[in-house]
Amino acid sequence: MARFVLSAFADEISKDLGVQMDVLDAHGVKYIEFRSADKPVLDYTKQELEGIKERLDSRGFKVSAVGSPIGKVDISVDFDKYLDKFKWCMEVAHILGTRYIRMFSFYPPKGKADEYESMVVDRIGKMADMARAEDLVLLHENEKDIYGDTADRCLKILKGVNSPNLWATFDPANFVQCGVVPYPDAYELLKDYIKYVHIKDAKFDGGVVTPVGQGDGRVEELLKSLYEGGFEGFLSIEPHLNNSLPGGGPELFGVAYKALKDVLDRIM
Repeated sequence: MARFVLSAFADEISKDLGVQMDVLDAHGVKYIEFRSADKPVLDYTKQELEGIKERLDSRGFKVSAVGSPIGKVDISVDFDKYLDKFKWCMEVAHILGTRYIRMFSFYPPKGKADEYESMVVDRIGKMADMARAEDLVLLHENEKDIYGDTADRCLKILKGVNSPNLWATFDPANFVQCGVVPYPDAYELLKDYIKYVHIKDAKFDGGVVTPVGQGDGRVEELLKSLYEGGFEGFLSIEPHLNNSLPGGGPELFGVAYKALKDVLDRIM
């Protein structure tokens, strides 16, 4: 049967790594999708990252994924130069002891996403090949206004690249904010590619983020289908409950955690 492992964007608790770990410890969560502490993950030096890894190890924490911003740039970026940033991101993953890198599929000109399909597939394919050489796995996250914001374009990326080193991070709230029905519509298209799930919900009316079960993402049905289908992987709590970063601090993180646990108690 499926096994869900809880992780979290701990920077939504605090910018202080010690506080992040204290709060996660109190909730029994021992994995972090490391996006930032006092600065963004890719802005640390190698020495600083090694220090962070030592601190995590000393408290029994592991990194579920690098919460990188790779691909969250305009598609007009000089891609050859941009690959230097991606190479550093892969080194960051090695230092932090994870195989997973969260990434995106570039911002195309508004209303012209479909014109850039081949460029996006080619670029992500090159990164997937580089990741394969490093024994790393890219997790494409659906995100508003990038090429892969809708489920059908996410599928075009995943099928077009067709790599064992590229999978999907499924974010139901982000789909809602793009006017896409996460379950069953997006799920049915992408279920064979889902390796990782971001845990937040949202309302179609205004796109406001909510705890799971309080929005329009049908997250409970999504998780039930994943569970019954044998999914094994991370559920990464990303509260965004004040709709900005940090995401509300320890108290609102607790609200998001409890909402997820209530859902899991009903389906497991």
